[in-house]
Amino acid sequence: MYRSSKFIGRDVELSAVRKSLESARAGRGGAVFVVGESGVGKSRLASRIAELATAAGMRVMRGRGSTIGTAVPLRPLTEALLSLLRSGPVDPGALGPYGPILGRLVPDWGRPPADQENASLVILAEAVLRLTGVAGAGRGCLMLLDDLQDADTETLTVLEYLIDNLALQPTLLLGAIRAEPCAASTIARSAAQRGQCTLIELGRLDDDELRQMVGACLDADPQHVPAAAHTLVSTGSAGNPFLIEELVAGMVDGDLLIGGPEGWRMSEELPAGLPSTLAKGMAQGVEQLDPRARELLSMGALLGQRFPLAVVQAATGLSDRGVLAHLCGDVAARLVTVDDQLTDWYAFRHRLTREALLTLLGPGDRVRLAQRMADAVEAVFPGLPGEWCQVSATLHLEADNPETAGRLFTEAGRRAIAQGGATTAVALLDRAIGLLGENPVARAAALEALLHALAEAGLVERALASVSTLDQIGGVDPRRRAQLHTRLAWAATVAGRSAEGLAQVEQARALLGPDAAAEDTAPVDVVAAHLVLDTAGQDQLATAEALARRAATVAETVPLPVVACQAWQLLGALIRHRDPAEATRCLERALAIAAQHRLPIWEIHALIRLGNDDALRDARLDRLEQARERASQAGAVTARHQAEASLALHAVLRGDFDTAAALVQQVLAATTRLKLLETTQYVLLVSAVLAAHRGRRREMEHALAEFRRWSGDQALHATRVHGLARAFCALLEEDRPRALDELARAFAAEAQSPTVFHLSGRHGLHLLLQVMSGEAGWPAYEAVQGDSASRLRWDLQFALFAKAVLLGRSNQPEAAAQAAAEAMRAGAPYAMGRHLGLRLVCEAALADGWGTPVQWLRAAEEHFHSSDVPAVASACRALLRQAGVRLTQRRSGAGDIPAELRSVGVTVREYEVLRLLVGRLSNREIAARLHLSPRTVERHVSSLLGKTGLPNRIALSEFAAEMESV
Repeated sequence: MYRSSKFIGRDVELSAVRKSLESARAGRGGAVFVVGESGVGKSRLASRIAELATAAGMRVMRGRGSTIGTAVPLRPLTEALLSLLRSGPVDPGALGPYGPILGRLVPDWGRPPADQENASLVILAEAVLRLTGVAGAGRGCLMLLDDLQDADTETLTVLEYLIDNLALQPTLLLGAIRAEPCAASTIARSAAQRGQCTLIELGRLDDDELRQMVGACLDADPQHVPAAAHTLVSTGSAGNPFLIEELVAGMVDGDLLIGGPEGWRMSEELPAGLPSTLAKGMAQGVEQLDPRARELLSMGALLGQRFPLAVVQAATGLSDRGVLAHLCGDVAARLVTVDDQLTDWYAFRHRLTREALLTLLGPGDRVRLAQRMADAVEAVFPGLPGEWCQVSATLHLEADNPETAGRLFTEAGRRAIAQGGATTAVALLDRAIGLLGENPVARAAALEALLHALAEAGLVERALASVSTLDQIGGVDPRRRAQLHTRLAWAATVAGRSAEGLAQVEQARALLGPDAAAEDTAPVDVVAAHLVLDTAGQDQLATAEALARRAATVAETVPLPVVACQAWQLLGALIRHRDPAEATRCLERALAIAAQHRLPIWEIHALIRLGNDDALRDARLDRLEQARERASQAGAVTARHQAEASLALHAVLRGDFDTAAALVQQVLAATTRLKLLETTQYVLLVSAVLAAHRGRRREMEHALAEFRRWSGDQALHATRVHGLARAFCALLEEDRPRALDELARAFAAEAQSPTVFHLSGRHGLHLLLQVMSGEAGWPAYEAVQGDSASRLRWDLQFALFAKAVLLGRSNQPEAAAQAAAEAMRAGAPYAMGRHLGLRLVCEAALADGWGTPVQWLRAAEEHFHSSDVPAVASACRALLRQAGVRLTQRRSGAGDIPAELRSVGVTVREYEVLRLLVGRLSNREIAARLHLSPRTVERHVSSLLGKTGLPNRIALSEFAAEMESV
């Protein structure tokens, strides 16, 4: 066939990519894009790089832009993943919650969760990123995507994400793009300008490389190629490798270049004009085909750059042998070749060949052949699965059947929505609407699907502007239009556009009318309930609760399980402040409905809310951990991060700051990359609370600034910002007036706009501070205790400490001590909160003579000293001195003393003496080891007997031995 079997030139490009491959194998990934004109050798270079990667032991993934000219959502990525799986197994379990997400690309990996956030392309991109990391662990992974100029919008969105996040992965992304204006080229050049990828502009071969390639085509020494032949090829190809091969083959076939025993020579009688391959290019090559072969290839060209044998065979009526005979003829074999990735498919060697075939088709022949191909596609692929719906639509458009094409584009758009390709769906449906102008019913159906696609794609503004068009053209009954307005209301809610959402709710209600069926109003009511919460006002909680209850009642009767889950979960949050037990029952009802109707996402969300319920009421985290595990198994990425964010908050309250910090860092890294706005805002609030509970004001304010930068509404979260964060931080700075001022801010915001968020301090910390200052007494305590919201365990510890102070002032020391003990039991899970409570009540205990304030202050001082909260530790020491306790200077090694000994005031030196008592050493022997005097050792032993309460030296030695064994 006179084609080169050798890889000619490209040494500089190969060297650059080799380095990138080596970096990927070492865990430093990146992206390389090869851009060049058609036929310049992009695919050949990519194949060579794939060979190098395979030889180096790397995993290789290969995909390409649309095979047959229509943009199918995520087609290149699906091909790449399937090629990876063909080369060896990959355990989806190693991807955690991201494994099921890839079910959108690899159906065998399960059905991805169906909630809107997990349909996010960014989450899918993160899943692909993690897959390449798992596949390339210890060896590297090459993801090769060819023909990206034909890639769909969704693939390019994933591509952008990969480019920006490959640096820490063992993955090299290699993309090939034809040099023409296209989205892929724009993305690659923009990334190159940011330094995020390498851009290789693949040029034509120079003169020496051209000579080598001609020699390789002729299987001859390049130096023995006739000069005239070299000149003709150089002139005709300008160094384009594909054209070089075509011209050499044309010269040989046209007897212009003749081989013999002595090598190759030019014909002695050159024709008056250049041979057809030089003079008229591809068109004359096509014209040399016999009529049946030309018709067959023309039908293939109508499909795209590649075509399946089965379809052209059905369209032509030829036998297997007849089809292959035409494809393998001398002329046809120069124009098409067997596809290298798809079985029983052929591909045109160059896009110019396909264009020449289509150009030579007359209008009548084009319509006739397109109709035959449309019929063949529908016969070979009944129901038009996958990409064939779009292919058929395009063929019907070529066959001058615009209405049929429009209906098929509408169906293709609906399928694209179901596959998560909302942007592609918008393009398909726009096309459909343009073709269905004379059919109002079909046009309305397309517009209805378009509004759905716009909402899914986040194009809320365009969707809101387009919905009036649907109302004008008619063709959709009011009930379906109301459903559309409800869907848009929810999209506006998610986008934070409450006013537009409420307007859509009102339009939905107007369409349904005053006598609407309850089953039609329930979905509207539950969306309206969520919207009401985002509007300021004192009555919005009551309004939202009424709407949610109405929706829940109807949804259970119809049934509408998703609406029921939404409504019961919202009710659980709304009535928590008034009736915690009833709120829990609402959430358990949502959980039961989700389990009954197999709604895993809603089941997980119910578990998260119930888990927060358990944690607030009883400090139990098992249900939150269960929710996190279930979310991982189901691929519910957003839900998993929400569960982890809740676990982080409760780790802060428990004083487990290292765990909280690790969770915050882990979740924040994922949610900021995935652009999960709501979860990111929540985690930044948790980060602020974490810093506050460590007494780190600067870190707290930085986290709150980040919260605002991520569009967080500080007024909406005032209870957490001012109550749980800033007020607590002020107390750790021993600034009680500032803490009270922050709490007042929290309560003022809550009064102006009631909230479903808890732990503002109203039912615990604020009560204790008011009682301590004398501004509150028994009536205030009883009022708080009469509020059902005071049963949350974090608040309860402070309320019980307040009760202890009031009992002490009432001259009931035993009852006060008992209340303090109850407070410490309630605060057992909360190390920081419990010790802060002790530090505060010890002022009253010392003043009123109840409890064991010295022991409490020692424990609190030790806690705050080890937690690096110097202001409170210093305050504890001041109170101890006020109580007459002689304090020793802190020495290094205090952290080694067991907590029970630190709490009774055992010093570092005393602890050293105690440990030597294990061997029953005498005072003199201990003194010699510690470089002390025997009398000093005697004083330390005496002090130890007093602090531990043990009767004698033998008992002290036994205690020391038991302590050492533990």
